[in-house]
Amino acid sequence: MWGKPKSKASKIETLIGNTIEIRGDLIFSGGLHVDGKIIGNVIADDGSDSMLVLSDHGSIEGEVRVPYVVLNGEVIGDVYAAERVELSSRAQVNGNVFYNMLEMAMGAEVNGSLVHCKNEKKLLEHQKDTDATDDSEIDPAPVSTSIS
Repeated sequence: MWGKPKSKASKIETLIGNTIEIRGDLIFSGGLHVDGKIIGNVIADDGSDSMLVLSDHGSIEGEVRVPYVVLNGEVIGDVYAAERVELSSRAQVNGNVFYNMLEMAMGAEVNGSLVHCKNEKKLLEHQKDTDATDDSEIDPAPVSTSIS
C-alpha cells in the first residue's frame, strides 16, 4: 500500500516542504507531495492523471479534487478522487470522501461520509452538485470511524 504509488502519475514533480504554508487554491498537474500546510483547495487539472501525496506532517484545509490521492496527514474538507484514495495509518479526514477505489489502513480516521462513485462522470457530477439525483451510481455510507 505505501510502497510504490500505483498510478501513472507516480513521479513527484512538486514538493511543498514542512516549513511552508500556502494560503489560497493550488491547481496542479503531475505529482504533488505535501509536507507543509495548505489553507485552500487542492485541485488537479481537468483530464489529468495527477497524484497527491500528503505526508503525516502535512495538512490541507479545503477541498481536494485529485484523481489519485494518498493521505497520511490531515484534511479538513471533502476529498474527491476519480480513480483511487489510499488512507494510510495516520490519515485524518474531517469531511466526506468520494472515491472510485478506496484502500484504508488500520488507524486511519474518516469523520464524514464515504461515498462510492462507480464512474468518474458521476463523481464529477456529485462534486459539482452535492445533491445528486441518481443514486444508482452513488452509494453513500455515512461514517465516523477509525480503524484500529
